[in-house]
Amino acid sequence: MRGLRALLWDVDGTLAETERDGHLVAFNLAFAALGLPWRWDEARYAGLLRVTGGRERLLRDMADRADAPADPAGREALARELHRIKNLRYAEQVDAGLVQPRPGVLRLIAEARAAGARQAIVTTTSRANVDALLARMLGPDWRDTFTACVCGEDVERKKPDPQAHRLALAQLGLGADPRHEALALEDSEVGLQAADAAGLAVLLTPSVFFPATPDSRARAWACCADLAQGGAMFSGAVSWAGLCEQAGRRALRRGA
Repeated sequence: MRGLRALLWDVDGTLAETERDGHLVAFNLAFAALGLPWRWDEARYAGLLRVTGGRERLLRDMADRADAPADPAGREALARELHRIKNLRYAEQVDAGLVQPRPGVLRLIAEARAAGARQAIVTTTSRANVDALLARMLGPDWRDTFTACVCGEDVERKKPDPQAHRLALAQLGLGADPRHEALALEDSEVGLQAADAAGLAVLLTPSVFFPATPDSRARAWACCADLAQGGAMFSGAVSWAGLCEQAGRRALRRGA
C-alpha cells in the first residue's frame, strides 16, 4: 500500500454542526421573512434531512402542507425564493460566530496540510454556504488548503450518489483504487453510502441529527464521536500521524 495521502471532507455535520446551529435556524428565519406561518422543529428537520439538498427539503415539506401552493410551478418558485433567503440568513449566522467547528477539525486540517497531504471538500451544499463557513473557520485564503472543492452546483446527482466523491478524486489526481491512499470523513449514512460507492474508506464522526448505528459502525473504516475524543482505534485525539499509522496497520477498507 502506498499509504494515506489525502482526506476528503464532508461539510454539513462533519466540519461543524451546521444543520442544527445554522441551516435549521436559517430556514425558520426565511419562513418568517416571507410571512409564512411555518416553523420546523428539530424532530421535523431530522426527518427532512433524509432528503438531500435544501431546496429539495422545502419541496418535500410543501407536499405535506395544505397551505403551500397547489401547483408544482408555484411550489418550485417558492422553494427557490425560500432557499435564497435561507442561504443569506445562514451566512449571517456563520458570520456572527454562531456555527463553530466541531472539536478536532481545525487541528487535523492543519496537520494534514503541514504534512503535505492533499485535501478536498466534498459536499452537495451550495458553494456560497461552503465559502461562508470556511472563510470564517480558516480565513479568506481557505481555498489554499484544499486541492479540490466539489459543491452542489458541480454535480447532477447529490449524495448518496458517489458523483461528488468521484469528481473530487479526479481533481485530486488519485489512482483508480483510492482506498489505498485516501480517506473520506463523513457524519451520516448518506455520506457513508456515497463515499463507499466511490471506493473510499470512511472515518465516520456522527453528528447530532445522524447518530451512528451498528450497521454504519460496521461499514465504516473507523467511527468516533468526534476528532478530539478519537475512539477505540486511536489513543486520544485523531491526528494525521495517527491516521497514517492506523492506515498502515489496517487496510483502508470498509469495516477493516
